[in-house]
Amino acid sequence: MIDAPPLVLEGLGKRFGAVQAVEDLSFTVAPGRVTGFLGPNGSGKTTTLRMLLGLTRPTTGRALVGDSAYADLAVPGAVVGAALEPGFHPGRTALGHLEAYAPQVGAHRARCREVLVMVGLDESADRRVGGFSLGMRQRLGLATALLADPPVLVLDEPANGLDPEGIKWLRGLLRHFAAEGRTVLVSSHVLGEVQHTVDDVVVIAHGRLVHASTLEGLAELAEARTYVESADPEGLAAALASAGWDAEPSGPQGRGLVVSGVPAAQVGALAHAAGLELHQLTSQGTDLEDVFFHLVEQAGTRQEVVA
Repeated sequence: MIDAPPLVLEGLGKRFGAVQAVEDLSFTVAPGRVTGFLGPNGSGKTTTLRMLLGLTRPTTGRALVGDSAYADLAVPGAVVGAALEPGFHPGRTALGHLEAYAPQVGAHRARCREVLVMVGLDESADRRVGGFSLGMRQRLGLATALLADPPVLVLDEPANGLDPEGIKWLRGLLRHFAAEGRTVLVSSHVLGEVQHTVDDVVVIAHGRLVHASTLEGLAELAEARTYVESADPEGLAAALASAGWDAEPSGPQGRGLVVSGVPAAQVGALAHAAGLELHQLTSQGTDLEDVFFHLVEQAGTRQEVVA
């Protein structure tokens, strides 16, 4: 087993002028597990990863690899293999790119061939990167991250551009790395891409932590939910409260309510008994993707209320 350090984020924040891109973000990525770092586009995921990798200076807080900041590691690339916004010289071959990068992380030239085989690019080793598809560039970015055989992997949207077979291959590779004891952090804006890969999930929206748990913990939130709008929203809220049901504002300008743990039929029956006119009554899905979107929507509603 590989003795890998955890990744620890403590009160991490970043402000760009008047924009608070990331705010008070704290979570830990444990060794021996695949952690999904989830959030919609623009939620602050890439900024967070850049702070973790020393590419962007935090405004507040800190990000650690074990007990050290990434920049303080003797050979950072030998500890953390990262595929973050990969950039390749279009005139270089895949093998040439790896051979140019290898000395920076203390890898031997023979390792360059090994990782190309590992990511399925061995037959394209001598092709120029400028002719690669997005999926092939993603594989080359992963090969670059793996050059030093690092104990920690940080991958930003690694499934982007991969076909279904490629996604299945990536899933098996990441599970293998975690089984070896490595620390694996994978970002995505689509839970479905990583749902069958990750052990733990960290969800952010608007730069803030929304949820952090095991995947099973997220699944426990997948209870029945009902979206309802009424001509008398105050009366509806009072009726729901009297029944002891939790309801939160939702929809455009928070005109509707989402009732957690209660099927639509029961909500409709309560409204009918209270003489309330309903404009909309909808059962919301209960799969993990719906839970993810619900968490993100809640975060947006809370931000609007604070603003």
